[in-house]
Amino acid sequence: MQPTLNDLIEIARQSGEILRAGFGKQHQLELKGEIDLVTEIDHQSEEFILDEIGRRFPGHAVLSEESGGRAGSAEQLWYVDPLDGTLNYSHGLAIFSVSIAYAQNGILTLGAVYDPISEEIYAAERGKGAQLNGNLILVSSTAELKSSLLVTGFPYDAWTNPINNFAEFQLFSRQAQGVRRLGSAALDLCYVAAGRLDGFWEIRLNAWDVAAGGLIAQEAGALVTDVRGGPDFLHKPQSILAANPILHAKMLEILKESDLTKA
Repeated sequence: MQPTLNDLIEIARQSGEILRAGFGKQHQLELKGEIDLVTEIDHQSEEFILDEIGRRFPGHAVLSEESGGRAGSAEQLWYVDPLDGTLNYSHGLAIFSVSIAYAQNGILTLGAVYDPISEEIYAAERGKGAQLNGNLILVSSTAELKSSLLVTGFPYDAWTNPINNFAEFQLFSRQAQGVRRLGSAALDLCYVAAGRLDGFWEIRLNAWDVAAGGLIAQEAGALVTDVRGGPDFLHKPQSILAANPILHAKMLEILKESDLTKA
């Protein structure tokens, strides 16, 4: 049995209620690295999503951030980030989301990202466009870097790794109208899809961070690649670049000689 886009939207909305209920409260914080946090809400949201997928679609495989997911059919694979933006969430900053994607035979076909605070659900089905709360969305038509508002993120080992995106952030900051760092890659991609932001680049993410948002951005008209311009942004060495095709080419030209493309 194959899921529909409505299945992903329903699961994302319901798990988002778990996040909403816990937002602004004290949390049990654990460190997965020097600064990479996980809370009990991450686990609660993930458990709900995995249980729903298992109940509705038994035998499907799941790749998920906290538990690693569940084994199953490789031809039917889900990508789950139960709380993208945990650091924001733990500080009471309302920039976070639930991200769920589904791939059939290795091809992303469905994606949903839910922001439970703004009650915005971004969703896409391959070949059928992207939507925000049921309304069609498209990327911006910005063609010049000097007129663009970009967004990026930094790896968790940026303190110690020389390939850390700092130089690229400085370079783009000098050429773009502005560069933001919001803390949720899934929402970064959705904001590009909706034309709120013009371009996004980042290195060393995980597939569950970008699977749903990447598909949504593609269906909204973005060109989504790795930072070298290759089509595979889901497998290591992992990176992502998303923008409308004109701006994507200009961002890629800047990135292609950088340390990021050697990572």
